[in-house]
Amino acid sequence: MKILIRAFQISFLAIILFACSTEKEEVKKEIIPDEGDGGISLSQNFGALVVADTLGRGRHLVVNTNGDVYVHLRKNTDDGYGIIALRDTTGDGRADIQQGFSDKTGTGIELHNGFLYYSTRTEVYRSPMVEGQLLPSNHVDTLVHLVGGSGHMEKPLTFDGKGNMYVNVGSQSNACQEEQRSKGSPGVDPCVELETRGGIWKFDENKLEQKQDLSQRYATGIRNAVAIQWNAEANKLFAVQHGRDDLHRFWPEHFTEEQNVELPAEEFLEVEDGDDFGWPYCYWDPFEDTKFLNPEYGGDGVKTERCEGIKPPVMAFPGHWGPNDLLFYKGDMFPAKYKNGAFIAFHGSWNRLGHDQAGYKIVFVPMKNGKPSGEWEVFADGFKGEKPLESPGDAVYRPCGLAEGPDGSLYVADSQKGRIWRIMYYPNGIQKRNALTAPSASENTGKSIENEKLVAGKAVYDSFCQACHMSNGKGAPGMNPPLAGTDWVLGDKERLIKVVLNGLSDPIEIDGEIYQNVMAAQAFLSDQQIADVLTFIRQSFGNDASAITPDEVADVRKNAS
Repeated sequence: MKILIRAFQISFLAIILFACSTEKEEVKKEIIPDEGDGGISLSQNFGALVVADTLGRGRHLVVNTNGDVYVHLRKNTDDGYGIIALRDTTGDGRADIQQGFSDKTGTGIELHNGFLYYSTRTEVYRSPMVEGQLLPSNHVDTLVHLVGGSGHMEKPLTFDGKGNMYVNVGSQSNACQEEQRSKGSPGVDPCVELETRGGIWKFDENKLEQKQDLSQRYATGIRNAVAIQWNAEANKLFAVQHGRDDLHRFWPEHFTEEQNVELPAEEFLEVEDGDDFGWPYCYWDPFEDTKFLNPEYGGDGVKTERCEGIKPPVMAFPGHWGPNDLLFYKGDMFPAKYKNGAFIAFHGSWNRLGHDQAGYKIVFVPMKNGKPSGEWEVFADGFKGEKPLESPGDAVYRPCGLAEGPDGSLYVADSQKGRIWRIMYYPNGIQKRNALTAPSASENTGKSIENEKLVAGKAVYDSFCQACHMSNGKGAPGMNPPLAGTDWVLGDKERLIKVVLNGLSDPIEIDGEIYQNVMAAQAFLSDQQIADVLTFIRQSFGNDASAITPDEVADVRKNAS
């Protein structure tokens, strides 16, 4: 009997100790976001921490079921590695183990059926994962040999879960001209590039030493789709295309500098077997919702001709933003509206002529049954820094890769310095300083409260408004209205707040000029952020109007809901 009692006591004690240790482990694993979210700005109740930094020029990344992170680099590290593997052993969200793997640089990387798949500019490889180990086996299978050459050479990949692998093969050129990137040079017709490039190819995910040929081409007429992903819910392939450049620079008789800033759109494509999206003959004009004929093939901004009947995008984004990754969110950490929606990482532009470069952000597209169910919205911003950019090389960070963690966290890779962020959702809020609206005491240089609010408002403006309305508030003729001296800005506060909360798509007239461009709703911004940015606008660009308070924003938001 004493033995039984003693055994029971030991068992009970073990249960208590286990419960206590489990509780301590969960406390230890609480992940706290960084002050300032690692240098980026996020929607309310989202926070970010830096998982790793200065890894090199990160491109795409993937996260294993145990939380290990694998980042593909565009350039080898000093030790000669092209892939960096990261592991967090303490549970604080930061990688404390970092190991290099393979000398093969590139963009595409995926974990699939027990293998790490990765691509260079001309091949797709895989290495088997080893249970319990951070690094895969050194064994390398070569699955596909792809076309070489110059131009858009990155080869991102994705899988449909049915044994097939899809690989983007970008174009060599801007618009398949006889003399590449030359003023007035006509396009080659038919464009011979399309036999090996400018589309998506489909391969067997297990067959070794495959060689690319036309029989494996899945879709064509896509200039370059670094952002490519199979959507399991819709059971379809999707991609986001980099649009062509230089409409004004090479064809000034047909396109103005202002048109060049926004044209053509970056296209969000639903891709099915046999689709042709029209490149290099056609481009998408988001203001006319039409595919127009490119000037290299006789177009003038009005003609459609052979572009009639070309499959349209499911959504369009501003020109030259540089979409570099696409992720359909499957997790449950984020609010319900994000489920099955699309996150797109925009790497940023280079060729907006004399205008500020734009993009450099992550946007979210709500999806239902495989179709966009609402307007896109900015999810994460601030990557490029506070100053206007003349060159992408001046950006602080450039978001390039997206991956989902096993808990539903969103991971982001930067291609400028190699920073990796982990973005999480905190339903009960975050007790931390918000870098946009509450500078720390050490950052307070004695400015008045009003000046601090203007600084906060400018930060929001630079992140969410500047791309369309420009750093000087002058907007873009015919598209994005100016913010200086107009009744829309200086007049009725409630109307102005509603524009930010609800967006605006109807044409408006200012000083005899009609402006029409879709402004997406910015209701994801907090009341404080909206008050700050509108106060900044009403007291900048030569304006001198009263401030807007968070309470005023809250009242309009409440009455509108």
